[in-house]
Amino acid sequence: MRLKTALWGAAAAVAMTPVMAYADAHEGERGRDGEVRVIYWQAVSIMNPFLSGGTKDIEGASLVLEPLGRYDQDGNLVPYLATEIPTVANGGVSEDLTTITWKIKPGIKWSDGSDFTSADVVFTAEYCMDPEGGCAQLAKFEGVKSVEALDDLTVKVTFKEPKPNPYLPFMGGQSPILQAAQFADCKGARAPECTEENFNPIGTGPFVVTDFRPNDVITMEANPNYREAGKPAFSRLVLKGGGDAAAAGRAVLETGEYDYAWNLQLAPDVIEAMAAAGKGKPVSAFGTLVERLEMNLTDPSPDLPEGERSTLKHPHPILSDGRVRKALSIAIDRDLLVEVGYGQAGRATCNLVPAPENYASDNTECMPQDIERAKALLEEAGWTDTNGDGVRDKDGKKLSLLYQTSVNAVRQDFQALIKQWWQEIGVETELRAIDASVYFGGDPGSPDTFQRFYADVEMYANNFDGTDPEAYLAAYTCDKVPSPETQWQGENINRFCDPAYEELLAELGRTGDLDERGRIAKQLNDMVTKDSDVIVGLVDRGRVSAHSNTLGGVILNTWDSELWNAADWYRIKE
Repeated sequence: MRLKTALWGAAAAVAMTPVMAYADAHEGERGRDGEVRVIYWQAVSIMNPFLSGGTKDIEGASLVLEPLGRYDQDGNLVPYLATEIPTVANGGVSEDLTTITWKIKPGIKWSDGSDFTSADVVFTAEYCMDPEGGCAQLAKFEGVKSVEALDDLTVKVTFKEPKPNPYLPFMGGQSPILQAAQFADCKGARAPECTEENFNPIGTGPFVVTDFRPNDVITMEANPNYREAGKPAFSRLVLKGGGDAAAAGRAVLETGEYDYAWNLQLAPDVIEAMAAAGKGKPVSAFGTLVERLEMNLTDPSPDLPEGERSTLKHPHPILSDGRVRKALSIAIDRDLLVEVGYGQAGRATCNLVPAPENYASDNTECMPQDIERAKALLEEAGWTDTNGDGVRDKDGKKLSLLYQTSVNAVRQDFQALIKQWWQEIGVETELRAIDASVYFGGDPGSPDTFQRFYADVEMYANNFDGTDPEAYLAAYTCDKVPSPETQWQGENINRFCDPAYEELLAELGRTGDLDERGRIAKQLNDMVTKDSDVIVGLVDRGRVSAHSNTLGGVILNTWDSELWNAADWYRIKE
């Protein structure tokens, strides 16, 4: 069948790639190396990635909750809770590409000592796909018809039509397995109410939560039932959150107080100066992390009734016009943003999907900066400065926007520059910076989350598991718009809703040829960027983190959770 040849020939070649082992380093008892200290300047708010789209929450949870398979540092598929990655060649993927069957490793225990079975996998699918609830990772289950347990160690996923890329559910840190027994009463609308379960999940990973303080610090201990002898090497893990990227960098690179610092979103010269202290080393790699602007296509006005703000009931009075969005985009000097914020760790981009090469569009529509064209577009859209105050207006309404992001020195620099460029074209801009732990936290009761989007424009970055962008692009369908009905969960942050996009996405879902998949993915990328400027790419960011000189086993992974192999970490003896 032509659908499978190109894609699953490649998948089969990487499916058995082993996770890197450290045999010498792992000789000895579990917990022999004492405590390891990790700092995330965006503090973890919840340990359930199905209730938060924030990277910091997904990664914190990955120390406890695991998927059936992961992606390694090169983007290869590797088994974790499964015995192997299913393929057509080994019989795990059906010849007609409508099913994928996972075999679970025998003997896996939850941290409470109970058996991990296929029933937990089935429950996780039901939990995320529950129509009465909201799931931040619903795109992972795009096209799923059913998930069924064939026996205690076998689970079968059936798709509505042939699915050449069946590695969406249960793959990567964004789609781990929840324990059915613990979350049994937490489905649907009740999901966000289950505080104990969401803060202290029972898992199969290397660590167990012993004390969770949301938006502050998490204390974990080695999972006594972890499946690999001698792992983890650390008996205790402290995950500290809050502060800022500079303080996190200093804590590892200068003072040595912490062992690992995540996402050092700092100017290159700042990181270089910190590293000169000699306590640790920065590590970096490019993946799919794009700093971008999201344009709100719905009206966030506080004059609307609560429950109707930023919903499809009310189109945005300014940003519904594509000419305005285009003007805002081309007024930005992306090369200067790269220079100011990231140096060699950044590349100017117009795209949502910057990599891998097969999926990266050649879209350069947003560059170079063109202030005069931006002004002309606003004039064409009817926005003129009628009273000479420097701010355009139309039908008595000022061209005024609220632009929000998280608290971070680089992001505030970007805000200041973009506000200045928008002022040049006659746009009044109010800036707002929200604590990152709250902004990315996913609390359905908070008005300040990036999902709720009570602003006109917002800025952030995220990426996707693995090297195939299908699930990432599937986020922009109408059914994934955050709303009160979904407890403000959902990946479609800007409320984009286009039947043509959904038809093309469905075509991607049934296409197996890699070249054709690349063509379709690029077209989908262009529909939300070049063709509509709903998503305004700014910088393709390399991930920069740091670890102490005494922390061994660290492998930076931009294709999965950055803490993906914490079970392999160990203390280097000085």
